[in-house]
Amino acid sequence: MNETDLRLADGRTLHVYDSAPGDDGRLPVFWHHGTPNLGVPPEPLAEAGEWLGIRWFSFDRPGYGGSTAAPGRTMASVAADLTAVADRLGIGSFALMGYSGGGSYALGSAAVLGDRVEAVATFAAIAPYDAIGLDWYDGMVASGLKSLRAAAAGRDAKVQHENSGVEYDPEFTAADLAMFEGPWGWLGSVAGEKSMPNGPDGLIDDDCSYVMPWGCDPTAITAPVLLCHGDDDGIIPSTHGRWLAEHLPTASLRLYPGDGHVSVLAHAEDSLEWIRAQTASPYDGALGNS
Repeated sequence: MNETDLRLADGRTLHVYDSAPGDDGRLPVFWHHGTPNLGVPPEPLAEAGEWLGIRWFSFDRPGYGGSTAAPGRTMASVAADLTAVADRLGIGSFALMGYSGGGSYALGSAAVLGDRVEAVATFAAIAPYDAIGLDWYDGMVASGLKSLRAAAAGRDAKVQHENSGVEYDPEFTAADLAMFEGPWGWLGSVAGEKSMPNGPDGLIDDDCSYVMPWGCDPTAITAPVLLCHGDDDGIIPSTHGRWLAEHLPTASLRLYPGDGHVSVLAHAEDSLEWIRAQTASPYDGALGNS
């Protein structure tokens, strides 16, 4: 994995990841990471990415890892950061994949970037806070309710909440916990305090972005969208996935009974194959010139 620091026009730095520098015909797929995680592309999908001909690229969102914090950031502003990264790497069009809150950032990027995005796959994406007809908090675990309601009260209230010593209990399901015993135990290597060496700005600004206007209209997405959601998810309830499926014209929903917030990732390889199927041609180098 090639890692570099990109200096933006406003003086901020983004820590960037690129699995296959150079244009060798691979399909570029940008990974939008969850909260609170580093932005390194998903190791459990590395092997599938090889035979599918995927070039992973991504960055630590502002406030995470080696990226400068940007209080007040939105789905749309992070899409602008993505544009800067893709332009610097010489990438034209690409697909998007996002997990948890990163799924919402993927949808926001697709809304902003239009035809530049070929396909989008998300896992447990969050619907917009102003989603009409959605009881946004309904079904969330207690810790999530407290955390997001603090963010809804403003950034100062969210900072106070995070500095109060409160413990976050995700209330993972048995299926979720079982995932940590397999390849997706990788999440533990990119999550939590190790993703925020300079303090909790990444987490704070993620949560604040979920409860403010996106700065873009997800219903304007033109690329095909695959929404994956576990029906037993208590961190981001499946009602969010249902709402998104009903309101995004190009979206389809795969709802998985018995899966929670982490166990939905058991379907990530299938979703990566779906992404590859949406593109114009296979990767000859990976598929034996077929």
